[in-house]
Amino acid sequence: MNDNSPQVDLTAQADSTAQRRGFLKTSAALAAGAAVTQSAAAVPAFHVAGREVIKIALVGCGGRGTGAATQAMNTEGSTELVAVADAFQDRLNGCLEECRKQHGEKVQVSPDNQFVGFDAYKGVMASDADLVILATPPGFRPMHFEAAVNAGKHVFMEKPVATDAAGVRRVLAANEIAKQKNLAVQVGLQRHHEPMYRETIARLKDGAIGDINFARAYWNGDGVWTNARRPGESEMQYQMRNWYYFNWLCGDHIVEQHIHNVDVINWLFDDYPVKAQGQGGRQVRTGREHGEIYDHHFVEFTYGDGAVMLSQCRHIPGCWNSVNEYAHGSNGWADLSRGRIYDKEGKEVWRAPRNVNGWQQEHHHLFADLREGRIPNEGDYGAKSTMTAIMGRMATYTGREISWEQALNSTVALADFDSIKSFDDVPPVLPNEDLSYQIMQPGSSWEKVVG
Repeated sequence: MNDNSPQVDLTAQADSTAQRRGFLKTSAALAAGAAVTQSAAAVPAFHVAGREVIKIALVGCGGRGTGAATQAMNTEGSTELVAVADAFQDRLNGCLEECRKQHGEKVQVSPDNQFVGFDAYKGVMASDADLVILATPPGFRPMHFEAAVNAGKHVFMEKPVATDAAGVRRVLAANEIAKQKNLAVQVGLQRHHEPMYRETIARLKDGAIGDINFARAYWNGDGVWTNARRPGESEMQYQMRNWYYFNWLCGDHIVEQHIHNVDVINWLFDDYPVKAQGQGGRQVRTGREHGEIYDHHFVEFTYGDGAVMLSQCRHIPGCWNSVNEYAHGSNGWADLSRGRIYDKEGKEVWRAPRNVNGWQQEHHHLFADLREGRIPNEGDYGAKSTMTAIMGRMATYTGREISWEQALNSTVALADFDSIKSFDDVPPVLPNEDLSYQIMQPGSSWEKVVG
């Protein structure tokens, strides 16, 4: 399926290190191609500074959505959950049960504000919520974010914010309108809110290990859940309940999970890679229940000044596991995930103070900002770190080097989310006769992956 949205020329931004240092600016072409209602930019957005109660709505009632909603209600000051939406009734029911168990009277969701189905998000956007939490499978995120901006809602959206370049472009365009409307946008890359990461990265940027030109990032583990096919369920229902294993919904685990680690290195370098090359495949986790995604990826990302990040993510039991980021400089090295800095001889010279729960802290920061009248916006770097991970997937799926411009301007859209209406619809990926799924083959899949 091809995407006809405007292509973005960011080549000039790679012309010098000075231009690439500092986060890349969003092209005006993005806003020009937005499906966000431009006239709505003049409509006053909800403001909550000084308001006693902040009203919250949730789109996506799975485990992460339920967790985010309860964490939002854990914040200082009065909050209420007033509307919820999910494609599945059972997930919506389970979410409300858990939220009521933890927060009792803070859950003020009437039957009229409980919405089920693929268009359930529209009911949430029409509610009187001040802030919407977006936590569905990430393929839907661009459409839902765009709708939230149109509705004038402040937004917390989980990472990643898209599964393909078309979705990233849509998020960047909508975020330009969010800025115009003075809407808060926070993305669930919670390491940005953890004191350990903040102070460690600040020290590294101040020269604690000298010039940094090499970094390593890992998310190597055993893998995640699978759900067996249920008798009588449609293919769409099956894929939605197993969204992690389908690229149109998840983006592969390099995008859905490893984004955390590559985002940390982007943060450290104040930049995004100009190119990537890598390799990956399915060596062990090859069952039909594992859909179409790989079980390992290895990517070499190169930045505009020549700095390199080596990136690994793997879902294979019985192997070396690591969820860490490391930086190497002329005068030492650092373990960012543990908040420790070492000199060239390997002697520890600094250790970060005790860390806090980033998933909770990001909500403390967001709600405190809103109550004080501050409007944070993390949309651009959330989108561009998502794009970094997508570029890595493109590199491993094709086996070829890909530039940032080629990746961001990809004409391949994994699904037309606006056209999906029910569980009877045909998903964009279909199984073979034996219920297995086609796997991308490096060396021959460029047109299918990049366009």
